[in-house]
Amino acid sequence: MRTIGNGRIALHCWSALATLAPVPAWAAPRFDPMFSDHAVIQRHHPVTVTGRAEPKEMVSITFSSQSRRVRAGADGRFEVQFDPVAETGQVQLAAQAASGTATARDVAVGDVFLCSGQSNMELEVRNAQDAVGQIRGSSDRELRLMLVPRATADDPLRDFPKAPNWQVAGPESVADFSAACFYMARELRKVAKVPIGAIASSWGGSRISPWMGPKALAEVGQSAQSALVSLHGRDPFAAERQASGEWEAWWRKETGDGPGSEPWQPSARIAWTPVPRIGAWEDWGAPPMAAYNGMGWFRREIDLTAQQAKAAATLSLGLLDDVGRVWINGKPVGMSARSWTPSSFDVPSGVLKAGRNVMIVNILDNYGNGGLSGPADMMKLTVGPDIIPLADGWRYAIPAKTPDGAPRVPWGDTTGSGTLYNGMIAPLGSIGLKGVAWYQGESDVDLPGYDARMKAMMTDWRRQFGSPDLAFVAVQLAAYGTPVTQPGPSGWAAMRQVQYQAIARDPHAGLATAIDIGDPFDIHPGEKQEVGRRLARAMRAVAYGEAVSRTGPQAERVTATGDGGAIVEFTGLTGALRTRSSAQAIGFELCGEGENSCRFAPGRVDGTRIVLAGDGQPVTRVRYAWANSPVVNLYDDAPLPVGSFELPVTAAR
Repeated sequence: MRTIGNGRIALHCWSALATLAPVPAWAAPRFDPMFSDHAVIQRHHPVTVTGRAEPKEMVSITFSSQSRRVRAGADGRFEVQFDPVAETGQVQLAAQAASGTATARDVAVGDVFLCSGQSNMELEVRNAQDAVGQIRGSSDRELRLMLVPRATADDPLRDFPKAPNWQVAGPESVADFSAACFYMARELRKVAKVPIGAIASSWGGSRISPWMGPKALAEVGQSAQSALVSLHGRDPFAAERQASGEWEAWWRKETGDGPGSEPWQPSARIAWTPVPRIGAWEDWGAPPMAAYNGMGWFRREIDLTAQQAKAAATLSLGLLDDVGRVWINGKPVGMSARSWTPSSFDVPSGVLKAGRNVMIVNILDNYGNGGLSGPADMMKLTVGPDIIPLADGWRYAIPAKTPDGAPRVPWGDTTGSGTLYNGMIAPLGSIGLKGVAWYQGESDVDLPGYDARMKAMMTDWRRQFGSPDLAFVAVQLAAYGTPVTQPGPSGWAAMRQVQYQAIARDPHAGLATAIDIGDPFDIHPGEKQEVGRRLARAMRAVAYGEAVSRTGPQAERVTATGDGGAIVEFTGLTGALRTRSSAQAIGFELCGEGENSCRFAPGRVDGTRIVLAGDGQPVTRVRYAWANSPVVNLYDDAPLPVGSFELPVTAAR
């Protein structure tokens, strides 16, 4: 392999397409990861045991006191159903065939919980508070943990790309496991007094849409995105052409640019400025870019011989932070789809030409650093045997305004459609579960329709796991962001209310409020033990039927008083309302019709109600804790805090 220019030889390590390995032949039967050593199998639920053997081979499987015979398929897969088992504790699980035998050791029947979401569910015990002490004392033979590796897929998978395995809880397994999930499971062990299995399957920064299967996406009108992801699995170039066409149409609609005058056209009239160096534009030393979040356009020209232009080509540009789209000679090449992963694109045939080629890159930076982040030695165009370094010669331009709502390719990881479900949930098959713990929502703040997406996802997961009343408990967003001194809008408060509304309509769902255990300066608060305890408490209500509140205290209605004030009534209370560090409940707002009409008002506790005195101004609605990072001091006797809400004021009854 030759180097053209001043760069140095580099191995091409990134591939735009995943290579699918052929189905291997098994020397003996093998169970799928869910039924491996130390597995926990859900009691009182039909058991479907799956695995692989030699193609068409007859396999005898023993589970507990039951035995079944099944013939493996042409692909070697076998699947056999057993009746539910009520007795908890150790059971036998073994398979026997002509090719050999397999035994899963230390398998127990008990209760199994799936934990999923984004980074606050993914946060490991070792990175949470009191990690050393908690890890040291974590050993429990009857608590088993399974950590699902990160994976994406364009279609629902039957097998994990990288197989997880069950581990007995202890210092070696707990340290890297989800803190919220572990602490919840540990609390439930005390209550259920049976073996507990906890499966953690999360991805930091992910929206809810990647966790939704095809049926759930169809339910919320995203069938087209799901179909495009599936097309990407079959024909990546065709999928990219379609996605690029949608992006280009969006740009023209938002900016008014006519065909042929868009910034990605080589002839576009744009004032380009030399890029000081590869790296975040905040580090260039250019004042306009020091804290810039938005779009940037980059241009570089490449000269190719006729032979190079005809060769198969791969373009590597390093990290495009946050997301980048690439054109060459006005023709789309691709969009970076994997978060925090260096970009690599196979250049479609017919895009390159002999002579001067013009590459245009659009980068959208939503937060933190942005730009062509490199590293520089990874940036290159590989054409046949030649490598053309691309770390120099770039110019940039910043648009006067960044349009909102730039579409992304739906096969991305954290913002895709079904990609995480396909790779990290679908391979679990139809295993029995006692409940699901869900901690996600930060990445969906200000995106409409979250309650519908949440409902569709819960319905679809329940369908997959064969339990229409499967318990779901969601964590309501914790406080995060600069504390406010005046009332104002809050996307995080609105999301908290939407989360509650999605849960309240589902009798088999619960809510764990975390508004008081957040950190205004850290989106990943370290206090996960209390999150786990609150998850467990809500799970006791919806999964075990205990007589405890499934949501904690929630405002139910607001009625007007004769003095122009209001009375707030609550549901989900344990005992009465209490205030901390003050005789008054702080954080309440009386509001009129306008957005800027809200003003703080002291709340007086009256048993299970809050009384707000009138202030002589119109009151049509009441808000509480309506901020990204509010200060709250209102609890019930559990004690659990009251979360954010906004309700209209109705006439006194």
